[in-house]
Amino acid sequence: MLIIPAVDIKNSKCVRLLQGRMEDATHYSDSPVQMARQWEEQGASLIHVVDLDGAFAKEVRNFNSIKDILADINVPIQVGGGIRELKTIEMYATAGVSKIIIGSEALYNPELVKEACKLFPNKIVVGIDARNGMVSVEGWSKTSGTSAIDLAKEFEACGVAAINFTDIHRDGMQTGPNIQETAALADAVTIPIVASGGVDSIGDIKKLLEIEDKGVTGVITGRAIYEGTLDLKEAIRISK
Repeated sequence: MLIIPAVDIKNSKCVRLLQGRMEDATHYSDSPVQMARQWEEQGASLIHVVDLDGAFAKEVRNFNSIKDILADINVPIQVGGGIRELKTIEMYATAGVSKIIIGSEALYNPELVKEACKLFPNKIVVGIDARNGMVSVEGWSKTSGTSAIDLAKEFEACGVAAINFTDIHRDGMQTGPNIQETAALADAVTIPIVASGGVDSIGDIKKLLEIEDKGVTGVITGRAIYEGTLDLKEAIRISK
């Protein structure tokens, strides 16, 4: 199971949010590049990068910072936030981004996901962010009437590389991941699931490893590694 450190970018700086609220941002570094390099040096083999401004603006806002990360580190990155058009996906793919995450638009325009999977094989990840099991969109400011499982099933046969599943209530809260819902989603589809939200400690990584055989292939961690409650090196070691 991959342990995937997160680098969230707001106004070209590295921050973490609580439950996706922009007003609840904790500033960790003026340099997203430096943070990405630090996680690479600690053994990360994939880094999760989010353009937070882009997620709320519905368009790319931190492309320069992302290009700087690509130029500085040697491990692949996946990028999400504000990706709503094929031309944006193409821009990121051309820049060298390994995985491109479609979030809100997966709900609004599932055909975009399917078309992108054809044009960019094994590069498209669907980001499903849920509040009480229901999909939330637009920087988590709106909750839909579609369940996370129903949305995931929509993409079962189109070649999506993975689904990043986030429990919004737990995101940034360090209260432990939602093992039950993550396992239920993994059981419902054959697409690999990456868990996100709530990770606090090595104990949480061990709990996720218990459902790895269901198809949970990774976990994204943010605040826990920034606050030091989770040792990234140790998490990577036990995941192997």
